[in-house]
Amino acid sequence: MYRILFFILLFFTCLNSFSQDQPKRPKIGLVLSGGGAKGFAHIGVLNVLEDAGIKIDYIGGTSMGAVIGGLYAVGYNAKQIDSIIDITNFSNVINDFIPRSSKNFYEKRNDELYALILPFNKFSIGTPEALSKGMYNFNLLSRLTFPARHVRDFSELPIPFLCVGTNIAMGEQVVFDKGILAQAITGSASLPSIFAPIIIDNNLIIDGGVINNYPIDEVRNMGADIIIGVDVQSGLLGKDELRSASKVFFQITNLQMIQRMKSNANLTEIYIKPDVKSYGVVSFERAAEIIKKGEDATFSVYEKIDLLVDKANPYHKPKLIVKTDSLTIVDIKTNDLKNYSRDYIIGKLNFKPKSKISFGDLETGINNLNATQNFSNVSYYFDKNGAYDDLVLTLTESPVKTNLKFGLHYDGLYKSAVLANITNKKTFFKNDFLSADLVLGDNIRYYFDYYIDNGFQLSYGFKSQLTQFNKNVPVSVITYNTQGSNNINIDYLNLSNQVYIQSVFAQKFLIGVGAEFEFLDIGSETLEVDPTITKSTYGSVFGYIKYDSYDNKYFPKKGWYFSANPQFYMFSSESEQNFAPFFIVNSEAGIAKTIFNNATIKFQAESGITIGDKTLPYFDFLLGGYGFNNSNNFKYFYGYDFLSISGNSYLESTITFDYEIFKKSHLNFSANYANLADDLYNSLEWISLPKYSGYALGYGLETVIGPVEIKYSWSPEISHSYLWFSVGFIF
Repeated sequence: MYRILFFILLFFTCLNSFSQDQPKRPKIGLVLSGGGAKGFAHIGVLNVLEDAGIKIDYIGGTSMGAVIGGLYAVGYNAKQIDSIIDITNFSNVINDFIPRSSKNFYEKRNDELYALILPFNKFSIGTPEALSKGMYNFNLLSRLTFPARHVRDFSELPIPFLCVGTNIAMGEQVVFDKGILAQAITGSASLPSIFAPIIIDNNLIIDGGVINNYPIDEVRNMGADIIIGVDVQSGLLGKDELRSASKVFFQITNLQMIQRMKSNANLTEIYIKPDVKSYGVVSFERAAEIIKKGEDATFSVYEKIDLLVDKANPYHKPKLIVKTDSLTIVDIKTNDLKNYSRDYIIGKLNFKPKSKISFGDLETGINNLNATQNFSNVSYYFDKNGAYDDLVLTLTESPVKTNLKFGLHYDGLYKSAVLANITNKKTFFKNDFLSADLVLGDNIRYYFDYYIDNGFQLSYGFKSQLTQFNKNVPVSVITYNTQGSNNINIDYLNLSNQVYIQSVFAQKFLIGVGAEFEFLDIGSETLEVDPTITKSTYGSVFGYIKYDSYDNKYFPKKGWYFSANPQFYMFSSESEQNFAPFFIVNSEAGIAKTIFNNATIKFQAESGITIGDKTLPYFDFLLGGYGFNNSNNFKYFYGYDFLSISGNSYLESTITFDYEIFKKSHLNFSANYANLADDLYNSLEWISLPKYSGYALGYGLETVIGPVEIKYSWSPEISHSYLWFSVGFIF
C-alpha cells in the first residue's frame, strides 16, 4: 500500500517538473496612440501582425487608437477594419451628418437658409462648442460594437481592452475599462474643437490624448509581459513650419505629450513609429496611403516580431461574424426631462416599446431626436431583457434657447441680400418656436413665424412676411392690358399675414389649413395715366399638403417631392368691377434618381389653375428666370427673363441631368416645357405641343453659404439668351 502511494507521488512530482520545463508564452499587450486620421496606420500594423501569426492578449488605445483597438478587441480582424474605414464617409463624421429625411419641414428650412448659426444668451453672442456634436460618430460606433452591446466589463471582450479619456472639468485622466463600449470609445476620440465633449457618468469627457496619448502603463498593469506600441503622433514642427496660429497652438499642446513619448518609447519592447508626418489629423481621404505606412513601419521591426511567433502553432484571427442587426425593444427608458415628455421622445423615435426594429430604424429615430436641436447630448445603450433588449436613452436638454442666424444671397430678381435671423424656443410655452428673418439689401424683406409644435398632433401658428422688388416686366403680365408687349418698371410689394393649423406625419408629410389677410401694392412710374396698378387688401382661406423625401434640396440624388396648395380668395377692397371670389390651385411633383455613379436625373412637373369669372393679372402665374425665392406664384422657367410670361393657368415640366464631377461640384443640363394661358384648361390646348420651351447649361458648387450657381439659358422661341448667377441659400 505504501509502495503504491510512493509511485503516485513520484508521478505527479515528475509531471510537475516536466510542465515547469515548458516555456510559458509571454502575454502580449498592444498600445495604440491617438493621431486622428494618422491612426489608420494601426490597421497596417495589425495586418502584418496577423500575417505573422501574433496573438494579442491585451489592447489599450487613445483616440483613433481607441477606435481601431476597440474594434479589434470586439472581434473584427484587420481586413474587416480596413473595409469599414474604406466605406465610411468621414466628411459625415466631422460634419455630424443628419439625413435630411430625419428633419421636419422647419428643421430643413433651418439647414437650407442659414450659413452661420450662433448661440445667443443674455445679450451675449457665443460660439459653438465644436464643429460636431459627434452623434454620427456615436451611431457608427454603436452599430460596429453591436455584438458587444451587453458587455459592461471590457476584460470580458474577446481581447481585454481599455481606452483613455480626459475629464476636462477636472483636468485628469479617465481609464475606461468598464461601462458602455461605444460611449467609452467615442469619449476617448472626442478631438477638441472637432467633436463636442460627451457626458459619461456625469463627467465631461474629451480626447484622451490631451492627458495620455500612449497608455503603456495601463496595458502593462492588465498583465502584459511584452508591449508592442504604435506611435502615430506628430513630432515637433520646425520654425519654418510654424506659419499659422493653429500650428503654434498644436505645438504648445503637444510639447508635454511629445516629451512623455520619448520615455515611453524606451519602455516599449517593440516600438513602431510609422512615417505619417506629412499627413494631418483629418487626412481621412488618404487612408490607403496611411495604412501602407503602418505596414512599412512594422516590417522594419519584423525580426523582433518574428521572435514572438509560436512557429508550431501560429495564431490566425478569425473573421467576426455579425449574424443580424435586428433588435426587439421590450422597453424604452429615458431620464427625467424638464421640457419634453416621454411621449414626445417616443414620437420622435417613431417606434414604440415591444417593437422589432433594425439598427437602421434605431439610427433614424436617434437622428430625428438630434435634428430637433433640443438636446445638446444624445446617448443610448442596450440593457439585456431576457432574450431581448431595453433601450436606455440619456438626453441632455440644450441650455441654448436663442440663436442668431445669418445668410447671404444674390439673384437677378431680388439682387444682393444679407439675412439676419433670431430664433427663440420656449418663448411662451414648452413646445413653441419663434423665428424672425430680416433681409437687408437692395430689397428689404422680412419673414416672421411663431408656432406651437405638438409633433404628430395638431400644431398651430402665425406667419407674417413682406416681399418687395423693383423689376422691368412686360406690361401684359401685371396689368389688364393683355396686348401690350413693351416693358414697364414696376415696384412690387406684398404683405401677407396667416394663421394656420397643421400636422406632421412620418417627418416628411405635412398637411394644414389656414386663413390669410394680404395687402398688395403694385405701381409703375412709367405708366402715363395712373402709376398705381393696384393697392388693395385680400382675404382668403387656404390648405396645403406636402411630402418631401429628397436627400438634398438643391442637388438631390434620390427621393421625391409633392405639394398641392388650394386657396380661395373670398373678399377684397377692390371694386366689384374688378373682383369676384375665385380659387387658385397649384401643385408640383418631382422625383430624383441616381442612374449611375455621380449622375442623377431629376424630373419635375407643375400645374396651376385659376377658377372664377374674374381673374386678377397680378395673381397670375408668372414664369421666367432662376435662383429667386419662388413664392407668390412666381415660378422658374429657363429660356425666358424673370417674370416675363404669364397666365392664370399653366402646365410645365422640367428634366435635369446632373453630374457631380468632383465632390460638391456639379455640371448640369436642364430642359423645360410649358403651356401657359388664360383659361388654359377650358380647351384641349393644355395637352398640345408646348408653346414655351427653354434650356439651361449650368455649374453649381455646394459651399458653406449655400450653392453658388451659374446658368446659361436660351429658348428657340426668342432671340435672347441669359446668363444667371445665384449665390448662397435662396431666401
